[in-house]
Amino acid sequence: MNQVRRCSALLNQRCVSSRRRSAAMTPFSQGALLHVTGTFPRLKPMATTRAAQVCPMGGSSRRIFSTLAQSLNSSVLAQPELYPDESANQDLDLAEVDPDQLLRECKVALQRRPARPIRDLVFPISTAPYKQKHYPSIRVMQWNILAQALGEGKDDFIRCPLDALNWQERKFLILEEILTYRPDILCLQEVDHYYDTFHPIMTSLGYCGSFLPKPWSPCLDVEQNNGPDGCALFYRRSRFSLCAAAHLRLCAKMLPTNQVAIVQTLKCQATGRQLCVAVTHLKARSGWERLRSAQGADLLQNLCRLTVGSGCQSLAASSTLPLIVCGDFNAVPSEDVYKRFSSSTLGLNSAYKLLSSDRQTEPAYTSWKIRPTGESCSTLDYIWYTHDALSVDCLLDIPTEEQIGPDRLPSYHYPSDHLSLLCDISFRHQ
Repeated sequence: MNQVRRCSALLNQRCVSSRRRSAAMTPFSQGALLHVTGTFPRLKPMATTRAAQVCPMGGSSRRIFSTLAQSLNSSVLAQPELYPDESANQDLDLAEVDPDQLLRECKVALQRRPARPIRDLVFPISTAPYKQKHYPSIRVMQWNILAQALGEGKDDFIRCPLDALNWQERKFLILEEILTYRPDILCLQEVDHYYDTFHPIMTSLGYCGSFLPKPWSPCLDVEQNNGPDGCALFYRRSRFSLCAAAHLRLCAKMLPTNQVAIVQTLKCQATGRQLCVAVTHLKARSGWERLRSAQGADLLQNLCRLTVGSGCQSLAASSTLPLIVCGDFNAVPSEDVYKRFSSSTLGLNSAYKLLSSDRQTEPAYTSWKIRPTGESCSTLDYIWYTHDALSVDCLLDIPTEEQIGPDRLPSYHYPSDHLSLLCDISFRHQ
């Protein structure tokens, strides 16, 4: 069996294995904070309690690609009521897939589409000299990849042809972006193809993954959906081991909301040092600024408890852990939730401010889309880091307006309405 067919067979086996495991789990009671150190309970979507209009997903043409493409084109999972725990990552003892080979497969599958924008790694003007130079940087990617059900069924990108959103091709664009930069830590939002696509592929590439769906995902209002969307966090097994994890359902004024966060403490195997990583996706749309602020306050409160060790049982045994928080905050820098993070006692700084000449200004946009309500060009996505404990070595630059194109995002050459953010981060000396 040649390498491509072997790669396809492995991915197909992983998909089947994930399906079988999902039937063996038991439910749990919902709560605002779920703190676990081994198995990972799940928030169960409660779509049956909602009376929402069902939106159809758009029709799209399907093409036959390589053998790998055929395995990824296998039937999607029915909406699961229960979610398998991340111990499944250790249960899969199949050989890892060659990322270079998989990247070539993506390029073959996308040969009829225009190339993605070329983005350069940019080094900040005055990179801090205190990093541990004996060890490689930690590459972190943050990306709202656009839920398939929302892209085809609800978001109504009026300048994006429906065929450009065809999952049978768009997933290769997403995977190509990830494989091009090969992050050590990958934080995703709007993931609604976790178990049939991202979990088996990323596991084959040497990652451990965790997924937390929204309790009431808008994807469930779309016909032929693939289940709820949520946040996903992946880390490279060769670089990190998992020390502890918490799954959060964010609250506002003590009331649980529909937004979630994953928090994990990882141990760097090269340095022996620990790092706390969080991924979240706050409430969207204008008019919800106060709710986003309350959600941000709740997340910060939990992060303080989980990293500093005050109050409840924490992820940190003693001192404060270095922290990275990735997310689609759905908030421009002038919003209160942004100010909360930038002035937090956790000592957080926004990595992408370092691209500006004054090191204090965010990029002009991380999302650029056109809907029936008009054109929206905003900075909504961020990578926050503890600036006293970590230093940013380089960042992936923002595509120009010309590279994005007149029809904006998503498009034939870019799979999401949000740009991916990426930076290399190093530990400072203790």
